[in-house]
Amino acid sequence: MRRWLLTALAVAICTASAFAGYQHVRSNGDGWREIAWPFPRDGWPAGRAFRCDTAACGGEVELYVRPKIGFCNCDSGVADDDEVDRVADLDLISERFVPLEPGKVVRLAEMPGRVRTYDLRMPDGSQNSAVGIAVSRRCDLLVAVAQGKGSMPGLQHLALDFLASNNVTQWMTDALDGR
Repeated sequence: MRRWLLTALAVAICTASAFAGYQHVRSNGDGWREIAWPFPRDGWPAGRAFRCDTAACGGEVELYVRPKIGFCNCDSGVADDDEVDRVADLDLISERFVPLEPGKVVRLAEMPGRVRTYDLRMPDGSQNSAVGIAVSRRCDLLVAVAQGKGSMPGLQHLALDFLASNNVTQWMTDALDGR
């Protein structure tokens, strides 16, 4: 009985501390809302997932973002498109993705990196558009991928604008700081 009580107390403390450190990204009435992280566990902690409704974004768009601490080249950061292909978590959505064009330099939350557009063949055979984003700070990486059926320029614009919003930028900075 005593062991069970100690175990329950330990679980309650750990759960409470996890919720205390979790900063909710509020919707600004811009159509975005937070959803559950839809992917199975892998070598990295789960990230944050968001969905923008059709009325606000011209089609349903989902965006997934997470830090990868200690996973970036400390000297060069996100150096090329091959790195975006490897790290941007596109393979969590579908292993069948094809880059559409060379990536572009991007700066997000004061972090330099690259953004690249893709075609995704979904497991059900349908075709989606995707944008992979990888930015770095020191030796840490922050990756994001947005996917939907909308046009590529529109999808990239929506993703970058949402990631540049104050609440999300603050969360990204806190996540890389281990908060």
